[in-house]
Amino acid sequence: MKNDRPQDQYQNPLITRYASKDMSGIWSAQKKHSTWRKLWVALAEAEYELGLPGITPEQIAELKGAVDDIDFEKARDYEQKFRHDVMAHNHTFGDCCPSARGIIHLGATSCYVTDNSELIQIRESLQLVIVRLVSVIDQLAKFAEEYRDLPCLGFTHLQPAQPTTVGKRATLWCYDLVLDLAELEYRLEKLAFRGVKGTTGTQATFLQLFNGDHQKVEALDQLVSEKMGFTKRYVVTGQTYSRKVDAQVLAVLSGISQSAHKAGTDIRILQNRKELEEPFEKNQIGSSAMAYKRNPMRSERMCSLARFTMSLSSNADQTMATQWMERTLDDSANRRLSLPLSFLSVDAILILYRNITDGLVVYPKVIEKHLNEELPFMATEEILMAAVQAGGDRQELHEQIRVHSLEAAKQVKEKGLQNDLIDRLSNDPGFQNVDINQALDGKRYIGRSPEQVDQFIAETISPIRKKYSDALKRGSEDVTV
Repeated sequence: MKNDRPQDQYQNPLITRYASKDMSGIWSAQKKHSTWRKLWVALAEAEYELGLPGITPEQIAELKGAVDDIDFEKARDYEQKFRHDVMAHNHTFGDCCPSARGIIHLGATSCYVTDNSELIQIRESLQLVIVRLVSVIDQLAKFAEEYRDLPCLGFTHLQPAQPTTVGKRATLWCYDLVLDLAELEYRLEKLAFRGVKGTTGTQATFLQLFNGDHQKVEALDQLVSEKMGFTKRYVVTGQTYSRKVDAQVLAVLSGISQSAHKAGTDIRILQNRKELEEPFEKNQIGSSAMAYKRNPMRSERMCSLARFTMSLSSNADQTMATQWMERTLDDSANRRLSLPLSFLSVDAILILYRNITDGLVVYPKVIEKHLNEELPFMATEEILMAAVQAGGDRQELHEQIRVHSLEAAKQVKEKGLQNDLIDRLSNDPGFQNVDINQALDGKRYIGRSPEQVDQFIAETISPIRKKYSDALKRGSEDVTV
């Protein structure tokens, strides 16, 4: 296929490498400006239906017929002349619809099309993110179920701690995303429409158009919102809808990124320990210099994009904080970047996450080896209790274990030898009546990990699978990773 991207110009990697066509399409120029035109049609149509004189069905039909027929070259010429993108597209639309030129944008301010179209794009983007997110949740849950009872070394402070299971650890990654899903659902449910509010949000121009009829102005606001698919409107606005909405939305995207980064980091550490690996293709090259390497490049990329997305949320926070009075235009250039890039980045993150979890390779023998290396220390409490029950003195036995443990640790740390604590205890007369080997079964120390996985699947995941069954049937979209 012919490459129509100029190679001597910067191209955003989120478009060219990482994000999906679906998400890119939502934030495309065609989508944006077709939506502007749909908003102008909805406004004219609603004004006509409410009896505003000077608007005819023929004009509305002409506008509807040209919604997607956008001459972007002409719009660029107009914008160079007017230095105003909304007026440029207003004139371009008018050139397509000469008989309707005079009714386009009647009574509206620029933010009628810019803000309302962005709310539509945000809504569609949130819906797509939910599809991506539930796909990852579903796959992680399957992984957790498969390895529900495979013992592995747990870590606190990145130091060996009480054992858990591979499946239980995966539920921790999954539950973070479940919490993110709840936030996404809440923000989507609360998202509303700016509607028809006028230049400073007072609806003064529309009140003038309808000769002081407040009921018709309110009806116009409601009717346009419904025509654009919204049942809820923001009750009050300035010239723009509150930029608090952007801050709240980008905070949710940051939250998803935090969850992905945490899991991606865990996977990178575990791949370093050779306990599991992300997918690695037959012809994939891990390093240009070290041919043997199998780098966790998907997880690294996921973490990289996650940090970028997290950084963008502060843009929305600061933009919200610095809006003056009814609005100021220093939000515009920032939002042209932060809104689409946040969604494109999260889209790419979740595609990567789904790809990683779909092909995670687990190495039970390595996991068992690592667990067994630390298990003697962890088994000492159980060995101590068994020795006391066999008639030993608790305090004397505790001291013997302490001394043997220090010597065994010295063998490992100073001499690079195997942990010989069990041999030392087996040869100690104080533990002759204890079946020490029985204490070295890793499953004795995983508590209720398998049962917790089962409970998590039944109580948390099953309802999500049921609610989003149609989304899960759509499957996942692959990208070059």
